[in-house]
Amino acid sequence: MQNFTVGPVQSNEAVRAIGYEQVPYFRTPEFSAVMLENEKLVKKFAKADDDARVVFITGSGTASMEATVMNVFTENDKVLIVNGGSFGHRFVQLCQIHGVPFTEIKIDSGKALTAEMLQPYESQDYTGFIVNVHETSTGVHYDIEMINDFCKRNSLFLVVDAISSFLADPFNMKALNVDVMITGSQKALACPPGISVIVLSPRAVNRVNKNSAKCMYFDLKSALKNGERGQTPFTPAVGILRQINARLKEIDEAGGVESEINKIAMVANDFREKIKDMPFEIVSESMSNAVTPLQPLNASAYDIFTILKDEYEIWVCPNGGELADKLFRVGHIGALTKDDNTKLVEAMKDMQRRGLL
Repeated sequence: MQNFTVGPVQSNEAVRAIGYEQVPYFRTPEFSAVMLENEKLVKKFAKADDDARVVFITGSGTASMEATVMNVFTENDKVLIVNGGSFGHRFVQLCQIHGVPFTEIKIDSGKALTAEMLQPYESQDYTGFIVNVHETSTGVHYDIEMINDFCKRNSLFLVVDAISSFLADPFNMKALNVDVMITGSQKALACPPGISVIVLSPRAVNRVNKNSAKCMYFDLKSALKNGERGQTPFTPAVGILRQINARLKEIDEAGGVESEINKIAMVANDFREKIKDMPFEIVSESMSNAVTPLQPLNASAYDIFTILKDEYEIWVCPNGGELADKLFRVGHIGALTKDDNTKLVEAMKDMQRRGLL
């Protein structure tokens, strides 16, 4: 199968080889060294403060979304949430569950966040701002510079879910005054799913230490304390953390985060150029390099997904709910090349010839 989804994505041979190995015992100096190196490189690629900390959660991206909400916000906060799709809505649900007061900025599917949308919330005593900088369900990449300016003016604690955009789009955590950044193993890190990552600024670490999260597994105070020695409070997904280590070192040796972003952008731009004359509309007002959201003009999006999977052994990314027949997404992260794009485009052109597109 050829995988053009946005997670889990294709892994390269080196990462897959580690997954084949026997999982080692982890309460050792050797594994601690791996974890400390992971923290150092994630901070480097996120362009985080020198005193920032990184927590590795064994769980999907939603686990780190929930851990963040539980540990940095309380019932005394008043939070703005950008809700432009499935993952923005997930933060709404998390704040509801954990009793964090919030207001959602609801955005229509495929639409960008604008300064006009933020204006009503100026000087309104909000304390926090939560955004999925890349709303993966619709492919919209929000203007993080504009969000940073708004948060600075209003002294807001800024949480950024960069799960699908980390390593795919430029991001400077320190310069953007981001307090928490979240990502995951199965996106541009191109490892198996199972690890999510929380990068905390010094201000976020201070907030975690002051708050009292009513849980055991997601208590970030415990994770931070154990992380000082390169360990986790509970048994982590050891094999995936070793794979992450290999990928981080591979990226570093190949020119770092800028080189990785350029590579993904090249693959994305190549695909978008190759489909210019095909019966699709790109529906996002502002795109990430990570994914291209496509609305078919003459066919069901879900039918396209099914035919590509069953007849051509190619996975693209379907949508659920009301977008199921309207929109599918083609990912550009993971071990993909221009030649892979050609295979996908040729398959879609064959579908055209057969009257299926």
